[in-house]
Amino acid sequence: MVYALSASSTSISFRKELHSRRFRRKRFVSIRVCASASLPDNINGLKVEYTPWLVAGLGNPGNKYCGTRHNVGFEMIDRISEEEGVVMNIVQSKCLIGIGSIGEVPVLLAKPQTYMNFCGESVGALAAYYQVPLRHILLVYDEMSLPNGVLRLQPKAGHGYHNGVKSVMAHLDGRREFPRLCIGIGNPPGTMEMKAFLLQKFSSLERQQIDVALEQGVEAVRNLVLNGFDQSIERFNLGQKYKFHKV
Repeated sequence: MVYALSASSTSISFRKELHSRRFRRKRFVSIRVCASASLPDNINGLKVEYTPWLVAGLGNPGNKYCGTRHNVGFEMIDRISEEEGVVMNIVQSKCLIGIGSIGEVPVLLAKPQTYMNFCGESVGALAAYYQVPLRHILLVYDEMSLPNGVLRLQPKAGHGYHNGVKSVMAHLDGRREFPRLCIGIGNPPGTMEMKAFLLQKFSSLERQQIDVALEQGVEAVRNLVLNGFDQSIERFNLGQKYKFHKV
C-alpha cells in the first residue's frame, strides 16, 4: 500500500523492533526522521541524536526502463530497502520514499519519479523538508567512466555531464559538496549512441557483475551511514578500482 504524505507535518515517527541474539529479547527504538533517533530510556538516561541521511537513487520510472543501465540507481535503493527492511510506500515531492534506519541512524530512501533530467526537483524538496545537510545527501547513479560493476564512493564531485546529477545540483543551489555512490556501467561499444546504450539492458555477464556490485554497494552504504568517510571507504574504493584486475 502506498501513502501520500502531506506537507502539514515535518516529522515522521515510528518504532523499530530490534532482536538481540545474545539475550533473545526485543527492544524498541523510537525514531524521529527529521531530527533524531533516540535510544531506549533505560540506558542510564542517555539520549543519543543522529542526523538523518537521504539516500536517493536516480533512474526513470515505469516498466519500460526497469533493468536498464540508466536505472541502476533505482536498483541500489531497492536492494538497500530489502536488506534494511525499509518499506517504500510513501509518495512525497514527486518521489517514492521509504523511511527507516540503518543501525540506529534514521534514513530516507528515495526514488524520484520525475524522470532523470528533472530528479533534482524531488531531491531538493526532500532535503529541505527533512532538513538534511548536504554532507548527508547520498546520490546513487550510473557512471560511464567506470567499468561495468565497479563502484566508487566520493564525499563530493562535479556532475560529470550526467543530466540527473546536473538537475540535483541545480536544486541544491549549485552546490556539489554531497556524497556520491557511482555504479560503473562502462562506455557504449563502437559507434553506438549514448542514449541507446543507457536505455539498453545488461548482457548476462554484465548483469552478474552488477548484481555483485549491488551487494557490495549495500555494505558500503551501511558503512558510510554508520561511520562516515573513514579509511575503510578508501580501502573500498581501492578494492573496487582493481576488482577485475588479475594478479
